[in-house]
Amino acid sequence: MVGLKLFRTDTTKSGVVEVVPRLAEFEADVQGLVEAHMERLLGVRFLAGEYGTGPVHGGRIDSLGLDENGSPVIVEYKRGVDAGVINQGLFYLAWLMDHRVEFEHLVRDRLGGTAASQVLWSGPCLICIADDFTRYDVHAVRERRRSIDLVRYRFFGEDLLGLETVASVSGGTQAPRRVRRLAVARSAAAAQGAPLAELAGAVDEALLGLGDGVNRVERKQYRAYQRLRNFACVCPPQRSKLLVYLKADPKEVELVPGFTRDVSGLGHHGTGDLEVQLRTSRDVERAQGLFRASYAAA
Repeated sequence: MVGLKLFRTDTTKSGVVEVVPRLAEFEADVQGLVEAHMERLLGVRFLAGEYGTGPVHGGRIDSLGLDENGSPVIVEYKRGVDAGVINQGLFYLAWLMDHRVEFEHLVRDRLGGTAASQVLWSGPCLICIADDFTRYDVHAVRERRRSIDLVRYRFFGEDLLGLETVASVSGGTQAPRRVRRLAVARSAAAAQGAPLAELAGAVDEALLGLGDGVNRVERKQYRAYQRLRNFACVCPPQRSKLLVYLKADPKEVELVPGFTRDVSGLGHHGTGDLEVQLRTSRDVERAQGLFRASYAAA
């Protein structure tokens, strides 16, 4: 969070008071806080901490989890700047890919058989949380064909925690955005015809264009767009519309029948409590503000 200054307004003195940033006293302080609130902070369900990788491998993974889309997640923490955190995490990620059955048993024990049967092995993720990262770290991550998030933390005062994504790369080769959009359009066209294909392409381009750190995760039932957490999920085209589920708070949105709906507590594919129904390109334009609000909330 280099360069960020946080101030608390002091109305009694008609001024502001700076909240001085600080590091954790111990690495375990960061780990304990994140593990206790992992789903809220990272969109990851916590499975285990300090997980031993056996006598042969001889390692200990800081945190194991499962993200909103069913992808395995490894979280590694460092109190300060540590050039070895990425390589250490990749070392554990390689172990994880060789021990899929063991991980699925862990998921079954913690979250149940349904979650274990839906583990998505195409995109396991490494999240590194540290005081800061060098430009060499950021470059190294972008050269890897793995899903890696570099997250900078800061404590402010006694009760504030800041998390900032420094770099976020999804696994596999990233095609140019225009190529990806056309690929989505062709896929939708095969199933639903040209109008919905163009609509799907426009939605894909709008969501990917919200920021450089947006990753797209393909699942059978939906396509998720995420930063650290999902902020939008797009379901396959229906007969005349696309359904998009957003993390924007439905209570803070003026709901419009036939366009937006509060689905809190209702079952649906993907994540998010605000349903947006898109039928035309004009609907996509109307939804831009909602897309941005959901992106900002992720």
